Amino acid sequence: MRKLLLGILVTALFAAVFSLPSRAQFRTEAFSQNYQNPGDTIQVDTTDRMFSFAEYFGGVRHKRDARIGVLFAGSMIFPGGQQMYNRQYWKLPVIYGGIGAGLGLGFYYKSQYNKSVAAYDAAYALDPETTVTIDSRLKTISTLSFVGAGLVYWGMLMDGTINYKKGDPTQHPGRATIYSLLLPGLGQIYNQEYWKIPIYWGGLAACYNYYRLNRTNYERYRWIYNAATDEDTVYDGPISAEAALYYRNIFRRYRDWSTVAMIIVYLLNVIDADVFSYMMDFQVTDDLALKVEPSFTLPQNQYAFQPASVGLGLKLKF
Repeated sequence: MRKLLLGILVTALFAAVFSLPSRAQFRTEAFSQNYQNPGDTIQVDTTDRMFSFAEYFGGVRHKRDARIGVLFAGSMIFPGGQQMYNRQYWKLPVIYGGIGAGLGLGFYYKSQYNKSVAAYDAAYALDPETTVTIDSRLKTISTLSFVGAGLVYWGMLMDGTINYKKGDPTQHPGRATIYSLLLPGLGQIYNQEYWKIPIYWGGLAACYNYYRLNRTNYERYRWIYNAATDEDTVYDGPISAEAALYYRNIFRRYRDWSTVAMIIVYLLNVIDADVFSYMMDFQVTDDLALKVEPSFTLPQNQYAFQPASVGLGLKLKF
Protein backbone atom coordinates (compact mmCIF):
# COMPACT_ATOMS: atom_id res chain seq x y z
CA MET A 1 0.00 0.00 0.00
CA ARG A 2 2.87 2.35 0.83
CA LYS A 3 4.49 1.71 -2.54
CA LEU A 4 1.22 2.50 -4.28
CA LEU A 5 0.77 5.80 -2.42
CA LEU A 6 4.41 6.70 -3.02
CA GLY A 7 4.02 6.02 -6.76
CA ILE A 8 0.89 8.20 -6.95
CA LEU A 9 2.66 11.02 -5.09
CA VAL A 10 5.73 10.87 -7.34
CA THR A 11 3.54 10.86 -10.45
CA ALA A 12 1.60 13.90 -9.22
CA LEU A 13 4.78 15.81 -8.42
CA PHE A 14 6.27 14.95 -11.80
CA ALA A 15 3.13 16.12 -13.60
CA ALA A 16 3.09 19.38 -11.61
CA VAL A 17 6.76 20.11 -12.33
CA PHE A 18 6.42 19.21 -16.00
CA SER A 19 3.40 21.46 -16.43
CA LEU A 20 5.32 24.58 -15.37
CA PRO A 21 7.71 24.80 -18.34
CA SER A 22 5.14 23.48 -20.76
CA ARG A 23 2.48 26.12 -20.10
CA ALA A 24 4.17 28.58 -22.45
CA GLN A 25 3.82 26.17 -25.36
CA PHE A 26 0.03 25.99 -25.28
CA ARG A 27 -2.41 28.81 -25.71
CA THR A 28 -6.11 28.78 -24.99
CA GLU A 29 -6.81 29.73 -28.61
CA ALA A 30 -5.65 26.28 -29.69
CA PHE A 31 -8.67 24.73 -27.98
CA SER A 32 -11.28 27.13 -29.33
CA GLN A 33 -10.61 27.13 -33.04
CA ASN A 34 -12.99 26.04 -35.76
CA TYR A 35 -11.37 23.41 -37.95
CA GLN A 36 -14.16 23.26 -40.51
CA ASN A 37 -13.30 24.69 -43.88
CA PRO A 38 -15.80 26.99 -45.60
CA GLY A 39 -16.23 24.53 -48.46
CA ASP A 40 -16.96 21.48 -46.30
CA THR A 41 -20.32 19.85 -46.98
CA ILE A 42 -20.68 18.33 -43.54
CA GLN A 43 -23.03 20.15 -41.22
CA VAL A 44 -21.62 20.71 -37.75
CA ASP A 45 -24.14 19.81 -35.06
CA THR A 46 -22.15 20.58 -31.93
CA THR A 47 -22.36 23.41 -29.43
CA ASP A 48 -21.50 24.14 -25.85
CA ARG A 49 -24.99 23.09 -24.77
CA MET A 50 -26.16 19.60 -25.62
CA PHE A 51 -29.86 20.34 -25.03
CA SER A 52 -31.91 23.48 -24.66
CA PHE A 53 -35.63 23.63 -23.97
CA ALA A 54 -35.72 27.11 -25.49
CA GLU A 55 -34.20 25.77 -28.70
CA TYR A 56 -36.54 22.78 -28.78
CA PHE A 57 -39.79 24.66 -28.21
CA GLY A 58 -38.59 27.52 -30.39
CA GLY A 59 -38.05 25.06 -33.22
CA VAL A 60 -41.43 23.40 -32.66
CA ARG A 61 -43.08 26.83 -32.87
CA HIS A 62 -40.97 27.68 -35.95
CA LYS A 63 -39.42 30.66 -34.21
CA ARG A 64 -35.86 29.43 -34.78
CA ASP A 65 -33.85 26.59 -36.26
CA ALA A 66 -33.27 23.61 -34.01
CA ARG A 67 -30.53 21.02 -34.17
CA ILE A 68 -31.45 17.48 -35.03
CA GLY A 69 -30.09 16.19 -31.71
CA VAL A 70 -32.18 18.68 -29.71
CA LEU A 71 -35.32 17.72 -31.61
CA PHE A 72 -34.61 14.02 -31.13
CA ALA A 73 -34.03 14.36 -27.38
CA GLY A 74 -37.03 16.60 -26.94
CA SER A 75 -39.32 14.29 -28.89
CA MET A 76 -38.35 11.44 -26.58
CA ILE A 77 -40.02 13.40 -23.77
CA PHE A 78 -42.63 15.31 -25.78
CA PRO A 79 -43.61 13.01 -28.68
CA GLY A 80 -44.42 14.64 -31.99
CA GLY A 81 -42.02 17.57 -31.75
CA GLN A 82 -40.01 16.47 -34.76
CA GLN A 83 -43.14 16.18 -36.88
CA MET A 84 -44.24 19.66 -35.82
CA TYR A 85 -40.82 21.06 -36.70
CA ASN A 86 -41.08 19.35 -40.10
CA ARG A 87 -44.60 20.82 -40.53
CA GLN A 88 -46.14 17.35 -40.85
CA TYR A 89 -49.01 17.91 -38.46
CA TRP A 90 -51.18 15.21 -39.99
CA LYS A 91 -48.92 12.60 -38.42
CA LEU A 92 -49.68 13.69 -34.87
CA PRO A 93 -53.07 11.91 -34.61
CA VAL A 94 -51.46 8.73 -35.94
CA ILE A 95 -48.65 8.94 -33.38
CA TYR A 96 -50.77 9.75 -30.35
CA GLY A 97 -53.54 7.40 -31.45
CA GLY A 98 -51.14 4.51 -31.97
CA ILE A 99 -49.25 5.03 -28.71
CA GLY A 100 -52.45 5.63 -26.73
CA ALA A 101 -54.22 2.61 -28.18
CA GLY A 102 -51.26 0.33 -27.55
CA LEU A 103 -50.82 1.46 -23.95
CA GLY A 104 -54.55 1.38 -23.25
CA LEU A 105 -55.02 -2.14 -24.61
CA GLY A 106 -51.86 -3.29 -22.89
CA PHE A 107 -52.96 -2.15 -19.44
CA TYR A 108 -56.52 -3.41 -20.00
CA TYR A 109 -55.54 -6.93 -20.98
CA LYS A 110 -52.89 -7.01 -18.27
CA SER A 111 -55.56 -6.27 -15.66
CA GLN A 112 -57.78 -8.98 -17.17
CA TYR A 113 -54.89 -11.44 -16.97
CA ASN A 114 -54.30 -10.56 -13.33
CA LYS A 115 -58.00 -11.18 -12.63
CA SER A 116 -57.67 -14.54 -14.35
CA VAL A 117 -54.72 -15.46 -12.14
CA ALA A 118 -56.57 -14.33 -9.01
CA ALA A 119 -59.65 -16.38 -9.97
CA TYR A 120 -57.50 -19.47 -10.52
CA ASP A 121 -55.72 -19.04 -7.17
CA ALA A 122 -59.04 -18.66 -5.36
CA ALA A 123 -60.54 -21.71 -7.10
CA TYR A 124 -57.44 -23.82 -6.49
CA ALA A 125 -57.49 -22.94 -2.77
CA LEU A 126 -61.03 -24.29 -2.53
CA ASP A 127 -60.56 -27.29 -4.81
CA PRO A 128 -57.17 -28.47 -6.14
CA GLU A 129 -59.06 -30.36 -8.84
CA THR A 130 -60.69 -27.21 -10.14
CA THR A 131 -61.27 -26.81 -13.85
CA VAL A 132 -60.65 -23.05 -13.71
CA THR A 133 -57.57 -22.14 -15.78
CA ILE A 134 -55.47 -19.06 -16.38
CA ASP A 135 -56.15 -17.42 -19.72
CA SER A 136 -52.59 -16.99 -21.01
CA ARG A 137 -53.87 -15.36 -24.21
CA LEU A 138 -54.62 -12.20 -22.23
CA LYS A 139 -50.97 -11.89 -21.27
CA THR A 140 -49.89 -12.41 -24.88
CA ILE A 141 -52.30 -9.73 -26.13
CA SER A 142 -51.11 -7.34 -23.42
CA THR A 143 -47.47 -7.87 -24.38
CA LEU A 144 -48.19 -7.39 -28.07
CA SER A 145 -50.09 -4.18 -27.33
CA PHE A 146 -47.16 -2.74 -25.40
CA VAL A 147 -44.80 -3.78 -28.20
CA GLY A 148 -47.07 -2.06 -30.72
CA ALA A 149 -46.99 1.17 -28.72
CA GLY A 150 -43.20 0.94 -28.56
CA LEU A 151 -42.96 0.43 -32.32
CA VAL A 152 -45.11 3.50 -32.97
CA TYR A 153 -42.88 5.50 -30.63
CA TRP A 154 -39.76 4.19 -32.37
CA GLY A 155 -41.26 4.94 -35.78
CA MET A 156 -42.03 8.49 -34.68
CA LEU A 157 -38.36 9.12 -33.82
CA MET A 158 -37.15 7.48 -37.03
CA ASP A 159 -39.63 9.42 -39.17
CA GLY A 160 -38.66 12.73 -37.59
CA THR A 161 -34.96 12.03 -38.18
CA ILE A 162 -35.47 11.03 -41.81
CA ASN A 163 -37.55 14.11 -42.62
CA TYR A 164 -35.33 16.61 -40.79
CA LYS A 165 -34.64 19.34 -43.37
CA LYS A 166 -35.71 16.98 -46.13
CA GLY A 167 -33.98 17.58 -49.41
CA ASP A 168 -30.74 18.83 -47.85
CA PRO A 169 -27.98 17.02 -49.77
CA THR A 170 -25.25 17.55 -47.17
CA GLN A 171 -23.88 14.86 -44.92
CA HIS A 172 -25.21 15.25 -41.40
CA PRO A 173 -23.34 13.60 -38.49
CA GLY A 174 -26.31 14.06 -36.18
CA ARG A 175 -28.53 12.05 -38.51
CA ALA A 176 -25.97 9.25 -38.77
CA THR A 177 -25.68 9.11 -34.97
CA ILE A 178 -29.42 8.92 -34.41
CA TYR A 179 -29.79 6.31 -37.13
CA SER A 180 -27.33 4.06 -35.30
CA LEU A 181 -29.07 4.75 -31.99
CA LEU A 182 -32.42 3.65 -33.40
CA LEU A 183 -31.12 0.75 -35.50
CA PRO A 184 -27.52 -0.53 -35.27
CA GLY A 185 -25.85 -0.46 -38.67
CA LEU A 186 -28.18 2.11 -40.19
CA GLY A 187 -25.70 4.90 -39.55
CA GLN A 188 -23.05 2.91 -41.41
CA ILE A 189 -25.46 2.56 -44.33
CA TYR A 190 -25.97 6.33 -44.25
CA ASN A 191 -22.18 6.78 -44.36
CA GLN A 192 -21.99 4.22 -47.21
CA GLU A 193 -19.72 1.96 -45.17
CA TYR A 194 -21.65 -1.23 -45.80
CA TRP A 195 -18.76 -3.55 -44.94
CA LYS A 196 -19.08 -2.60 -41.26
CA ILE A 197 -22.64 -3.87 -40.94
CA PRO A 198 -21.72 -7.60 -40.59
CA ILE A 199 -19.16 -6.66 -37.92
CA TYR A 200 -21.63 -4.91 -35.64
CA TRP A 201 -24.56 -7.21 -36.31
CA GLY A 202 -22.31 -10.23 -35.85
CA GLY A 203 -20.96 -8.79 -32.60
CA LEU A 204 -24.44 -8.07 -31.26
CA ALA A 205 -25.68 -11.52 -32.29
CA ALA A 206 -22.71 -13.24 -30.62
CA CYS A 207 -23.16 -11.24 -27.41
CA TYR A 208 -26.87 -11.99 -27.31
CA ASN A 209 -26.25 -15.68 -27.95
CA TYR A 210 -23.81 -15.86 -25.01
CA TYR A 211 -26.24 -13.86 -22.89
CA ARG A 212 -29.09 -16.26 -23.63
CA LEU A 213 -26.90 -19.32 -23.00
CA ASN A 214 -25.54 -18.00 -19.72
CA ARG A 215 -28.97 -16.87 -18.57
CA THR A 216 -30.40 -20.35 -19.24
CA ASN A 217 -27.63 -22.01 -17.24
CA TYR A 218 -27.98 -19.45 -14.47
CA GLU A 219 -31.71 -20.13 -14.17
CA ARG A 220 -31.04 -23.88 -14.18
CA TYR A 221 -28.52 -23.86 -11.35
CA ARG A 222 -30.52 -21.29 -9.41
CA TRP A 223 -33.51 -23.64 -9.51
CA ILE A 224 -31.32 -26.58 -8.40
CA TYR A 225 -29.85 -24.58 -5.53
CA ASN A 226 -33.26 -23.40 -4.36
CA ALA A 227 -34.62 -26.96 -4.51
CA ALA A 228 -31.61 -28.38 -2.68
CA THR A 229 -31.86 -25.83 0.14
CA ASP A 230 -35.65 -25.87 0.49
CA GLU A 231 -36.58 -27.57 3.76
CA ASP A 232 -40.12 -28.35 2.60
CA THR A 233 -39.03 -30.47 -0.38
CA VAL A 234 -36.90 -33.57 -0.77
CA TYR A 235 -34.08 -33.14 -3.27
CA ASP A 236 -32.10 -36.14 -4.48
CA GLY A 237 -30.46 -34.75 -7.63
CA PRO A 238 -26.87 -35.52 -8.68
CA ILE A 239 -25.72 -31.88 -8.15
CA SER A 240 -25.08 -30.78 -4.57
CA ALA A 241 -26.18 -27.45 -3.18
CA GLU A 242 -22.56 -26.23 -2.98
CA ALA A 243 -21.89 -27.09 -6.62
CA ALA A 244 -25.18 -25.53 -7.70
CA LEU A 245 -24.31 -22.33 -5.80
CA TYR A 246 -20.88 -22.19 -7.44
CA TYR A 247 -22.19 -22.64 -10.98
CA ARG A 248 -25.10 -20.28 -10.34
CA ASN A 249 -22.69 -17.47 -9.42
CA ILE A 250 -20.39 -18.29 -12.34
CA PHE A 251 -23.13 -18.17 -14.97
CA ARG A 252 -24.67 -15.07 -13.40
CA ARG A 253 -21.31 -13.33 -13.78
CA TYR A 254 -21.00 -14.54 -17.38
CA ARG A 255 -24.54 -13.33 -18.08
CA ASP A 256 -23.70 -9.87 -16.76
CA TRP A 257 -20.47 -9.74 -18.78
CA SER A 258 -22.40 -10.69 -21.92
CA THR A 259 -24.80 -7.83 -21.25
CA VAL A 260 -21.90 -5.37 -20.82
CA ALA A 261 -20.28 -6.64 -24.03
CA MET A 262 -23.54 -6.17 -25.94
CA ILE A 263 -23.82 -2.58 -24.67
CA ILE A 264 -20.20 -1.87 -25.65
CA VAL A 265 -20.73 -3.15 -29.21
CA TYR A 266 -23.89 -1.05 -29.48
CA LEU A 267 -22.08 2.09 -28.28
CA LEU A 268 -19.16 1.45 -30.65
CA ASN A 269 -21.67 1.27 -33.50
CA VAL A 270 -23.04 4.69 -32.52
CA ILE A 271 -19.61 6.28 -32.03
CA ASP A 272 -18.35 4.86 -35.32
CA ALA A 273 -21.29 6.31 -37.25
CA ASP A 274 -20.82 9.73 -35.68
CA VAL A 275 -17.03 9.96 -36.09
CA PHE A 276 -16.85 8.71 -39.65
CA SER A 277 -19.74 10.92 -40.70
CA TYR A 278 -17.72 13.93 -39.53
CA MET A 279 -14.69 12.64 -41.46
CA MET A 280 -16.46 12.20 -44.80
CA ASP A 281 -14.71 15.34 -46.13
CA PHE A 282 -11.41 14.63 -44.42
CA GLN A 283 -8.84 14.03 -47.12
CA VAL A 284 -5.22 12.99 -46.68
CA THR A 285 -2.93 13.95 -49.57
CA ASP A 286 0.04 11.98 -50.83
CA ASP A 287 2.36 14.71 -49.54
CA LEU A 288 2.97 13.28 -46.08
CA ALA A 289 5.86 14.48 -43.95
CA LEU A 290 6.92 13.80 -40.37
CA LYS A 291 9.65 16.04 -38.94
CA VAL A 292 11.20 15.75 -35.49
CA GLU A 293 13.51 18.53 -34.36
CA PRO A 294 14.75 20.04 -31.08
CA SER A 295 12.66 22.88 -29.67
CA PHE A 296 13.63 25.67 -27.33
CA THR A 297 10.91 27.95 -25.98
CA LEU A 298 11.64 31.11 -23.98
CA PRO A 299 9.22 32.55 -21.44
CA GLN A 300 6.69 35.03 -22.76
CA ASN A 301 7.92 37.65 -20.29
CA GLN A 302 11.65 38.04 -19.77
CA TYR A 303 11.05 39.20 -16.19
CA ALA A 304 8.87 36.19 -15.35
CA PHE A 305 10.28 33.60 -12.98
CA GLN A 306 9.68 30.79 -15.42
CA PRO A 307 12.36 28.52 -16.86
CA ALA A 308 12.79 27.98 -20.55
CA SER A 309 11.54 24.67 -21.94
CA VAL A 310 13.73 22.36 -23.97
CA GLY A 311 12.37 19.34 -25.77
CA LEU A 312 11.52 17.80 -29.10
CA GLY A 313 9.15 19.25 -31.66
CA LEU A 314 6.99 17.02 -33.81
CA LYS A 315 5.57 18.36 -37.10
CA LEU A 316 3.15 16.33 -39.17
CA LYS A 317 2.15 17.52 -42.64
CA PHE A 318 -0.76 15.92 -44.48
